[in-house]
Amino acid sequence: MSGWMSWFGGRRDTREQARDSIVKLRQQLLMIEKKEEHLQKKIEDETSKARANATSNKRVAMNALRQKKAFENELDRLAGTRMTLETQVNAIESANLNAETMVAMRQGAAALQSIHSGLKVDKVDETMDHIREQMELTNEISDAISNPVGMGVQLDEDDLQAELDALEQEELDSRLAGADHVPVHTPASPVAVNKSKTANKEEDDEEAQLRQLQAELAM
Repeated sequence: MSGWMSWFGGRRDTREQARDSIVKLRQQLLMIEKKEEHLQKKIEDETSKARANATSNKRVAMNALRQKKAFENELDRLAGTRMTLETQVNAIESANLNAETMVAMRQGAAALQSIHSGLKVDKVDETMDHIREQMELTNEISDAISNPVGMGVQLDEDDLQAELDALEQEELDSRLAGADHVPVHTPASPVAVNKSKTANKEEDDEEAQLRQLQAELAM
């Protein structure tokens, strides 16, 4: 824990050092820029002096050109110094950004390690197995609830059809047995004959109806 805190303490010191360095470098750059502006004005003044005395006083004009050249040399040196300082500022800012990025990455790695410390592959597999078992149980319960009450008894359609065929056959046999026991009458008087013909016609009608019924039952 102490190493962790000292690391953060060192990090704060590094950040403060980087910030202070950048501030000082930028202050120095500002001073150089002002110096460059001042030298540029002097160069312009000496150029004007040399131009004004080029024909009337060559000695003054020559001295002005020498001073102008000295100012230009100093201006070049300042430009080189300014470039060096700007390079340093850019390097420090880039290094500071890299350091902050590394800190963020370390914190992210530590967070991942902390999370994964409680996640083992076998534990994950075990948890997934439990989830699958519970899902299967849930589906079974849902299927049981969705089935109407009393529908659990499976009816054999073939047995029902066989029972219906037996009932139809019993009904047919019963009607045929009744037709076989019709009484036979001896010849009688014309009146009796007429009655007999009438009875036979009725029997024929009944037999026709019976045959029609048999045909319907046989369908």
